[in-house]
Amino acid sequence: GWVERSETHQLGRGSTTFVVGFAALYPPYGRVPAAKFTASRGTRFRHSLTRTATAPEIVGDSLQLSPMTDKSFYITTPIYYVNARPHIGHIYTTMIADVIARYHRLAGRDVFFLTGTDEHGKKVADAAREQGQTPQQYVDAIAAEFQQTFDRLGMTHDDFIRTTQQRHESRLAVYVQALKDTGDVYLGEYEGWYDEGQEEYVTETNARASDYKSAVSGRPLTRVKEKNYFFALSKYQDRLIAYIEAHPAFIAPEARRNEVLARVRAGLNDVAITRSTEPWGVPMPGDPEHSIYVWIDALFNYLTAIEANDRADLWPADVHLIGKEILWFHAVIWPAMLMALDKPLFRTLYAHSFWIAEGQKMSKSLGNFIDLEKLDGYVETFGLDALRYYLTTHGPMGATDADFAEAKFIDVYNSDLANTVGNCANRVTNMIGRYFEGRVPANAGHGLEGVALVRRAVGAAVEEADGDMWALELSGYCERAMGVVRAIDRCIEIEEPFKLAKDPANKEQVGTILYNCAEALRIASLLLWPVMPERMEELWRRLGCGRYAEAVTNKGRGDLAAWVKWGRLEPGTAIEKGAALFPRHEAAKS
Repeated sequence: GWVERSETHQLGRGSTTFVVGFAALYPPYGRVPAAKFTASRGTRFRHSLTRTATAPEIVGDSLQLSPMTDKSFYITTPIYYVNARPHIGHIYTTMIADVIARYHRLAGRDVFFLTGTDEHGKKVADAAREQGQTPQQYVDAIAAEFQQTFDRLGMTHDDFIRTTQQRHESRLAVYVQALKDTGDVYLGEYEGWYDEGQEEYVTETNARASDYKSAVSGRPLTRVKEKNYFFALSKYQDRLIAYIEAHPAFIAPEARRNEVLARVRAGLNDVAITRSTEPWGVPMPGDPEHSIYVWIDALFNYLTAIEANDRADLWPADVHLIGKEILWFHAVIWPAMLMALDKPLFRTLYAHSFWIAEGQKMSKSLGNFIDLEKLDGYVETFGLDALRYYLTTHGPMGATDADFAEAKFIDVYNSDLANTVGNCANRVTNMIGRYFEGRVPANAGHGLEGVALVRRAVGAAVEEADGDMWALELSGYCERAMGVVRAIDRCIEIEEPFKLAKDPANKEQVGTILYNCAEALRIASLLLWPVMPERMEELWRRLGCGRYAEAVTNKGRGDLAAWVKWGRLEPGTAIEKGAALFPRHEAAKS
């Protein structure tokens, strides 16, 4: 319907999603009352408090909400630098992107999920030389390990881009030439500080603040003097500030947005986009004595990959998911270059925090890195879905670092997965097997307290699901889905069907209880599938819903909006009992 002008606004319950003040874009219209929006694709927004995602359009003197027609979703991870083997940082970012991509496929969207490796730069050439290899031999081996690792951990990316591939290098040269053609690139001389480890130029102010040491590695910065081509970043300072202020969901979480705004307001310097001392790179168009700076090279992968796949229509990206250490390049330099090229900006840049281990920052000296071997050990012991669940629900999505601790992992596994999801599935399927010969009973519609509790939990989870995922509120999304499972357990405690079943006269009431529990379990399993696909597909099979797995296999699309409608579990459907989905884990006694 129509939303009248208003200067007031009320957030939804428990919401942390940014509220958009439309006055920033549409001065006559003020703020939208009692609605929650996240910025999307320029002047379009998604409304996440209704069951159907909506987008506002200006119509005459009013703001109208109309159904969202966009059916595509483009998500990226950073491309990972090949100076080290894959570790928890790489796995976490890619796995979270995978959860988000799976959700949007389940919701029926045309998803493109991109990841890859960043393979140029002096550090790569130096590492190859130390190992007696050519740079290409070196990067081929590391890139293969990343690809094998992601495949082994069940990632469903649609493309793995490598910056040494011709499809990237050729398109990169076209974009850099286009930047030159704008007049925003010029030849100059840089004299100042350089972080060799991060391959990053450091301003005098930032160098002094870190005592002339790398803010990441702590190693001394290098003083360099060299001719470079520069990009006129300073020219875009006011435009960047205006855009970030007008689009609250452009940089997330809020602490990152505030950090970027403070730095941009303090003033921007032009940035070098080439190096004359880095032969392992893509030559600068028109001046092969310079190579394109590794960071500029890497950022353009988000465009070169989709063009190589004939999917240029996917731009602008919906989500760039990164770690907080590379925030500046993505939040300031990348959008400024897009502005220079007259390209629309991405919808959301989300910069998550770091993992620590057992309460301490990870470091080689402490020997506490969560490496591939440790992660593989968790998968072998608890299963891949358990690792996915822990990373999704207890990871550093937000402004605070997260602790990867073995005792906490075991506690979460036992509490949430073994005792809640697994136990609930067993209780419901076992009682249907015992009291109704393994067939879904009829729903007689008795007005029961426990059933009403379940229906409310399902309604809340379904209503908020799309909004949570668009806002990247994964912990809230999972908590609401788990809330459905907990409501089922509470219903069984309140209604006690196992006691009622002792009297044949109660069979209809017992059937109603168990139908509603099974139907709620079906819907919860759909919502939990992006996080725990393998175990939820097994639960679908047991609930007679194997058709869902057939639809989403090989990155197929689902129909979540239809599938989560209440009452789709047909009475008479065969239900299977089975082994525990998540066997309880007993920690070894010391």
